[in-house]
Amino acid sequence: MTDTRISFKEMCARFDVTPRTLRYYEYIELLAPERQGRQRFYGAREVARMKLILRGRKFGFQLEDIRKWLEMREQEGNEAQMRAWVEMADRQMLELDEQRRQLDEAMDELKSLRDEIAKTVEL
Repeated sequence: MTDTRISFKEMCARFDVTPRTLRYYEYIELLAPERQGRQRFYGAREVARMKLILRGRKFGFQLEDIRKWLEMREQEGNEAQMRAWVEMADRQMLELDEQRRQLDEAMDELKSLRDEIAKTVEL
């Protein structure tokens, strides 16, 4: 066995996540660390999966979608996984565009209201 494995504590530190988060990812089957008694160890596969999970979260993907996408490689192969990624990314970009539009609208409305009230206070 190689020493490329890292401990639970090291995994938390490397990815700046809480122990609760890491245990939850294991519970929902995003990660499957090796166990030796009560200790958990994470190999290269789990480290790579964690990078993908965190990147997916950064982009706003739901954990269940990430889990399904990660499973796809093992079940259907790399090409199917990459095709699914493109589809997921397209959908997420549309969602983010809509969120941006709503945020811009809220900012414009807030600025307008702020300016209106500021004028009355200055009088």
